[in-house]
Amino acid sequence: MFSHVMIGSNDIARSKRFYDAVFAAVGGGAGSEDARGRLIYEHNGGRFMVSKPIDGKAACHANGGTIGFLVSGPEQAQAWHQAGAAHGGADIEDPPGVRQAAAGEMYLAYLRDPDGNKLCALHRMG
Repeated sequence: MFSHVMIGSNDIARSKRFYDAVFAAVGGGAGSEDARGRLIYEHNGGRFMVSKPIDGKAACHANGGTIGFLVSGPEQAQAWHQAGAAHGGADIEDPPGVRQAAAGEMYLAYLRDPDGNKLCALHRMG
């Protein structure tokens, strides 16, 4: 359904340090920068991009929005969370762990990136 996800940032260099670390923790590569200065990450068939807002206004996070990344297991979710927290992310919600949801048990880890975007590493248990 989705071709890509793009979020805004007020500091592309800071975002690159953060996202390079969290994607490395789940087996992804460092982001590349296109001619417009946007960061591009490609991993497991998905594309995630970071850009300064085109309208010239400050980037802000989506209130109520979450971007979820599939990970291979609890260990990878924990590594993602630790990498993000060590590179400017903020630990939010409950600590990483197993949660019961309508879709079954999931291991979840939540962070806010340096621009305030809410992120989740998700592994479906069983």
